[in-house]
Amino acid sequence: MAIPNFLYKNNRVLLKELTKTDFKLRYQGSVLGYLWALLRPLMMFAILYVVFAKLLKIGGDIPHYPVYLLVGTTFWSFFTECTNQGIQAVVTRGDLIRKICFPKYIVVVSATLTAVINVLINLVVVFVFALIDGVTPSWTWLLVPILLFELYIFSLGISFLLGAINVKYRDITSIWDVLVQALFYAIPIIYPIAMVAQTSATAAKIILINPISQVIQDLRYTIVTKETITTWSYVGEENFFWKFIPIIIVIIMLIWGSWYFRKKSKKFAEEI
Repeated sequence: MAIPNFLYKNNRVLLKELTKTDFKLRYQGSVLGYLWALLRPLMMFAILYVVFAKLLKIGGDIPHYPVYLLVGTTFWSFFTECTNQGIQAVVTRGDLIRKICFPKYIVVVSATLTAVINVLINLVVVFVFALIDGVTPSWTWLLVPILLFELYIFSLGISFLLGAINVKYRDITSIWDVLVQALFYAIPIIYPIAMVAQTSATAAKIILINPISQVIQDLRYTIVTKETITTWSYVGEENFFWKFIPIIIVIIMLIWGSWYFRKKSKKFAEEI
């Protein structure tokens, strides 16, 4: 029993050191350094707010729309950063994988944990901004970590699956970039889901069973306004099973991604 415990401790130390190194290297050499962890999502939010809220007048009927939009862009940025870093993690750490024998999943987890650090920093800004905008604090804010964990697990599953494929087929990174761009407009980050529901109730339901949409809408309900349409509230009692589809998708993605990654990880050192 001593050997497994020893190895487990070494794995935790390696995970901690890789996470710290990934976080430091990401901002090394930049003038603003760690401030970019805050500035990137805030700049994205500012551009979208000016274009869609001020110029196109979207979201005028939503209470605290600036905070509503900030929540969406913050967690969308987390998802994209988590998956982008996770998918490239094995290839990026190729030299380490060839030289040292350790569980390969550690490089993916360490890469995605840097995104977790960034989103936790951004959450402070979100809550401060919410208070400034007049949002009333609620006990539901305590549910944010659970929703963040759900989105992280989904991102991790994608990272495991596509990261393993990316070792052999490097086109995966480019394909994922295109898919992410399309996905940005396929979920209600900028526009309220009510706009879709007015045109097609079925389309709105399909959008809301996407785990990313479900989490973002739940976070908006939890942090900003109880008027937010969520998956649970929209699909109705007659479609009770639909309420659990996002969770089922998350679980399937994690199991599938983990299984495929473990299966292919034995040949990573040869293929990188």
